[in-house]
Amino acid sequence: MGQKINPLGFRLGTTQNHHSFWFAQPKNFSVGLQEDEKIRNCIKNYVQKNKRISPGFEGIGIARIEIQKRIDLIQVIIYIGFPNLLIEGQTRGIEELQMNVQKEVRSVNRRLNIAITRIEKPYGHPNILAEYMASQFKNRVSFRKAMKRAIELTEQTDTKGIQIQIAGRIDGKEIARVEWIREGRVPLQTIRAKIDYCSYTIRTIHGVLGLKIWIFVDEE
Repeated sequence: MGQKINPLGFRLGTTQNHHSFWFAQPKNFSVGLQEDEKIRNCIKNYVQKNKRISPGFEGIGIARIEIQKRIDLIQVIIYIGFPNLLIEGQTRGIEELQMNVQKEVRSVNRRLNIAITRIEKPYGHPNILAEYMASQFKNRVSFRKAMKRAIELTEQTDTKGIQIQIAGRIDGKEIARVEWIREGRVPLQTIRAKIDYCSYTIRTIHGVLGLKIWIFVDEE
């Protein structure tokens, strides 16, 4: 058995940064961690309910959510790939989202500020690419076509390599198996190589599929 490690945690402090920036005493660390999870889930649920319908893409288009906590402020930055899925320009939508998150967090002494940042090339981020592939699988597209289409979308960005792995009852077969494809270089053992990674769960009528995507962005 190989010794596996998360590519993002493996590169923390070199090419990857934390998605949460805050400090807490050891006894309060679990409370802060659960608070981060509530904030992220609340934002994703709100975007899922209030997004605009787009043909061919059923995801929410969020690449990542960064949370910065201070004594009297919680700063949340949402990196979104398709702002037309969400009414970004209306301040009412952001204010409503802030109110929902404030109720979920139940923080009286801290203000909440939410900012939305647009991503120029969304398909260069594994989370958005995984959502696209999930929508393809739910539309009964063959897994080979979905993988090749995902690689074509990634080639339009400035990435140097991509690896996609799918595990489970692929195409409804009775026996579960693992299929993978790679295009370009993906040096997983090189720490200075900046690699984006995501693990995504796809729920289909035949069962659950596990999807993993590695994208080699650049080398420092």
